[in-house]
Amino acid sequence: MSPFLSILSVVAIAQTGTNIENIFPPQAKHVHSSSIVECPNGDLLAVWFHGSGERKSNDVKIQGARKKAGSAKWGPVSTYADTPDLPDCNPVLFIDAQQRLWLFWMVVHANKWEQSILKYRRSTDYSGEGPPAWDWQDIILLKPGETLGKDIAAGFKEIGYQQNMWAEYARAYNDLLVKAAADPIKRDIGWMTRTNLLTLKSGRIVLPLYSDGFNISLMATSDDGGETWQTGKPIVGLGNVQPAVAERKDGTLVAWHRDNGDAPKRISRATSSDGGTTWTAATDIEIPNPGSSVAVRALSSGSWILVANDTERGRHRIVVFRSTDEGKTWPRMQILEDAPNGERSYGYPSALEDHEGGLHITYSYKGPEGATIRHVELNAQQIGQRP
Repeated sequence: MSPFLSILSVVAIAQTGTNIENIFPPQAKHVHSSSIVECPNGDLLAVWFHGSGERKSNDVKIQGARKKAGSAKWGPVSTYADTPDLPDCNPVLFIDAQQRLWLFWMVVHANKWEQSILKYRRSTDYSGEGPPAWDWQDIILLKPGETLGKDIAAGFKEIGYQQNMWAEYARAYNDLLVKAAADPIKRDIGWMTRTNLLTLKSGRIVLPLYSDGFNISLMATSDDGGETWQTGKPIVGLGNVQPAVAERKDGTLVAWHRDNGDAPKRISRATSSDGGTTWTAATDIEIPNPGSSVAVRALSSGSWILVANDTERGRHRIVVFRSTDEGKTWPRMQILEDAPNGERSYGYPSALEDHEGGLHITYSYKGPEGATIRHVELNAQQIGQRP
């Protein structure tokens, strides 16, 4: 059992009554990093990337499938995006206020995460059979600005980080990041997608991004329906990447991050009071994290859910937490799947509340029989309640 569960009084219930299904049969290739949305007609769409590997495999493409409203099973898999001879990774689906469907992802240039380019497709015709009919495609070029290095340095100062060991051939970690931020190419590219977009009460769209080059996160925001995008200040921490964002009733944004830093391995949290433009530094919370993405959703009931691997090592267990105080605490938890012997892995969740209040979660699965994307339906209000 995770250290977090020994600290708090948490009720865990088994997966009894939870509907878990494979979107497609387990197969030999690598499938990972899913995203799910509900269409206006009630259909579910899910996407993921598929290929012989990740950034170093040029056959990687974006695949997707549809589950028709009322259907008991998912439809056939089809290709949603494929940049020839380059890896396409980390797709994210989003439906905007105009009910247009967006697909965001990154194309890995030169087979390096830090060289990735943001790309998107948009559709107004996506309710029929098969994949959407895309009517617009473009790339997103960002300019974090010349102050990025100063902002990174200020973030390290805020968390009190000090590099106690150094040598002329091994300059301090934070100094190297500040120096890299002075390069306009390094600071302008390599910002990657992973987690759900968010439309704020103000109408602003927030696109969470992260950089493996800088090992930090930031938000791209749009106040004109996605026609143009700006970047705010970075969220600085010790390996805080793949931010998952939700908005509190008072307008505060809260981001939870995967931990790509040193021990102790924990999810970290940062907040913004100005719509994602500026952020506090990311600091650890109690929930363990093995270096794996998380998903967060604020539900219509007022509860929030957090889906994560609550382990310090390995992705052999995936759980969903429920909060009734807008993410300040996560006292209730349900295990989705657990393989203590480590022969199976589950990770990179995406979460959705449908129009009837049902909770849908997709995540990567890999086991002896192969790899697939799994889809789970459950009642969010029953999370943490005894059977």
